[in-house]
Amino acid sequence: MKRHSLLPLSPTQSWWLLAAGTLAVVPLAPYLPPWLSVAAATTLALRGWLIANRAPHLSRWVMVLLVMAGTAGILGQYRTLFGQQAGVAMLVLFIALKLHESKARRDGLAVVLLCYFLSLTTFFYSQSMSNAALLLAAVVVTTATLASLVDDRRTPAHLLRQSAAMLAQATPFLLILFLLFPRVSGPLWGLPRDAHSALTGLSDSMAPGSISSLSQSDAIAFRVRFDGTPPPRDQLYWRGPVLTAFDGRTWDRIPARSRHQVPYDVPESGDYRHEVTLEPHNKLWLFALELPTALPPDSFITDDFQLLARTPVTQRQRYAVVSHAGHNAGTEETRSMLSRAKALPRTGNPRIRALAAEWRAKHADDELVLREAISHFRHLRLTYTLTPPLLGPNPVDEFLFDTKQGFCEHFAGAFVFALRAAGIPARVVTGYQGGEVNPVDGYLTVRQSDAHAWTEVWISGKGWLRIDPTAASYPLRIEQNLAAVVPAGDPLPFLMRVDLPWLRDLRFRWDAVTNAWNQWIIGYTPQRQQELLSRLGLGTPDWRWMTTVLSIACGGVVLGLTLWALRQRRRKDPVVALWRKATARLAQRGLAPWPWEGPQAYAVRVAAARPEISAAIRDIAASYARLRYGNADESQLAALRAQVAAFKP
Repeated sequence: MKRHSLLPLSPTQSWWLLAAGTLAVVPLAPYLPPWLSVAAATTLALRGWLIANRAPHLSRWVMVLLVMAGTAGILGQYRTLFGQQAGVAMLVLFIALKLHESKARRDGLAVVLLCYFLSLTTFFYSQSMSNAALLLAAVVVTTATLASLVDDRRTPAHLLRQSAAMLAQATPFLLILFLLFPRVSGPLWGLPRDAHSALTGLSDSMAPGSISSLSQSDAIAFRVRFDGTPPPRDQLYWRGPVLTAFDGRTWDRIPARSRHQVPYDVPESGDYRHEVTLEPHNKLWLFALELPTALPPDSFITDDFQLLARTPVTQRQRYAVVSHAGHNAGTEETRSMLSRAKALPRTGNPRIRALAAEWRAKHADDELVLREAISHFRHLRLTYTLTPPLLGPNPVDEFLFDTKQGFCEHFAGAFVFALRAAGIPARVVTGYQGGEVNPVDGYLTVRQSDAHAWTEVWISGKGWLRIDPTAASYPLRIEQNLAAVVPAGDPLPFLMRVDLPWLRDLRFRWDAVTNAWNQWIIGYTPQRQQELLSRLGLGTPDWRWMTTVLSIACGGVVLGLTLWALRQRRRKDPVVALWRKATARLAQRGLAPWPWEGPQAYAVRVAAARPEISAAIRDIAASYARLRYGNADESQLAALRAQVAAFKP
């Protein structure tokens, strides 16, 4: 008799293997080279066609050519066959081709094991909740496929229920290991690719159009949870890059000294304590409410009040900050900083230079010049739009006097240029303004569409003052949001433009679920684990001791459950119970089975002693043997039950 693993695959088992392989490959498609995704899809579809038409497998030579072509393609793509990216690509190739080669059940087992491993590799690329859901679906189907290799006569629904039940039974162990197993700082196999996939985000420079294009994105920049009542919306300025250098068209950062403590006095009251969950952007900035007065760990602040991390933010990061909204700083600014904050190109934009000269001739006091500039901007009737026209060699003049259409970067850049032309130190600050409170979880969500640029003006005796020329011209931008001020045809994110209550509620709920996933699953760091253990009274545990205890405990629980399951199976196995019921009736007639006697031998002995029940006992013994030692279905169990019920020796 052939071993079970050498039995040929049935069409049903082949379909299950194809489903498992497809679910393992599909989540990886966005991260594979396009040619490999197409090749894998074509290969899987071809396998489905062959199964459906009961066609023979591909010939050995065709398989060899496909393996060589795929390997050559991967080698040409990655310049290696090893490493994370090339290794995953090779696994995809192996599964797609192994399905064509699989003929026996042991081949199917190899495919199942490959599917399990390949499903886990999706976390190399993204650890999002949607990827986790795809992984769960793939594992359920793969486990059902494994069960079908043992017995393919059960219905798909039964196999899926069995698979889900097995995973549910494993959930307590998963939770224990997740919560208590020693965690390492950072991913075990390097960062997932989505750590560097921030396609949108603030830059360390600003030119006309840079922020307006960013504001068309609905991606989340960070989330904030306040301890207590948050500040009013017009104080929600989230400080980012500070841009001081100007070359006539582009604003850039200048080198600034780093400090471990804030370079300004800290007020005694009026603080806002908040926790920021920052999405990865691969830069150094840690956004916080202006101005931070208590810094998070592993961060520093610069002379121009930029809060920076020591290493680029390549993972989702959570940190606590204390800020004082509206707090001015820099009353004793250095001469070099003030000199750089007044620098302008020697030529260009003659009209605004002439206007600034008029302001200066009219007012000797810098504050009066500042008021004159704000009043002038307010009465210019500028248009706030995401799609301003392109500007020529004198962008400030053309924006203020010709096109009069621009976005926040146009407003801020022109305002700083005008004040510098009047001899007043000023600079551009970029970041985010506002945010939306999620009523489901209470977090303030700040999106890329909230990106903003404003200005800081230095006044003797008062330091750096935040002046937002956009707020002077369009206060609704600050009081409400971007959609309240831009023209109807501007390319805003869909959910910002469409105000449907049910859709907003759906987005709030989805954002809350995603945030919970990020906070409690992805954000379960060694520090959070330490906090949990401290709450449980474990203090600072000895990880070697805890690992040993966990291993022994989990092993003991698994052993205990296995013994219990085997005992329950022996106790409750309906097939054994029916056989014992039949033999018990014969035992009452003096024909009890011997301990070493099998069912067929026992039936022969009973038939010799009682010829009148020969057929009945042989049928019962045959049915019992099929159910106990072979692959049988529920209908055969029902037949055995009927045979035993009718058996009257």
